[in-house]
Amino acid sequence: MNAAKLSRDDLYSLEKYAELRNEFRARVLAHKQNRQVHIGEWATLYFEDRLTMQYQIQEMLRIERIFETAGIQDELDAYNPLVPDGGNWKATFMIEVPDPDERREMLAKLVGIEDRVWVQIGAADRVFAIADEDMERDTAEKTSAVHFMRFELTPAMVAAAKRGAPIGMGIDHPEYRQAVTPVAESVHTALLTDFA
Repeated sequence: MNAAKLSRDDLYSLEKYAELRNEFRARVLAHKQNRQVHIGEWATLYFEDRLTMQYQIQEMLRIERIFETAGIQDELDAYNPLVPDGGNWKATFMIEVPDPDERREMLAKLVGIEDRVWVQIGAADRVFAIADEDMERDTAEKTSAVHFMRFELTPAMVAAAKRGAPIGMGIDHPEYRQAVTPVAESVHTALLTDFA
């Protein structure tokens, strides 16, 4: 397991990425399959790691046609905080309501939901997300459809997860109480790779 942050040396040039993109994309999409947990009908946690962030950066460089050192460093600085540090999980949390009117209504009801998302390993206490450390993403009137989260785990929790203690996840918000306990074995296995 490599929790090291990404550097410029880990990235493909725009030309090389153009050659490899289809194959790399397929690999990343397969990798992501076991790194997502749907919580109820509308909410999903997408657990990030070094590979998912490399893909995100490569795509941003490609779309924006960035090849200058400063621009590449800006992307690394933006996405490296989402690479787990060996004792935590980092995730993109999305509220996915297809209908725009329904979504607007839902986001108004779910103010503060980002602070009510939790993970739990075995019988340990729930660990609530530390959300949106980069910037505020909600207002008094509505929350955002996308939040970035960190779940800080104790060494005992990490050890328990490695021993096979079940991993549960959920949301404890007055307007949205849902839980997935335990997560699928394939997700459990994938999430263990984030630990040092």
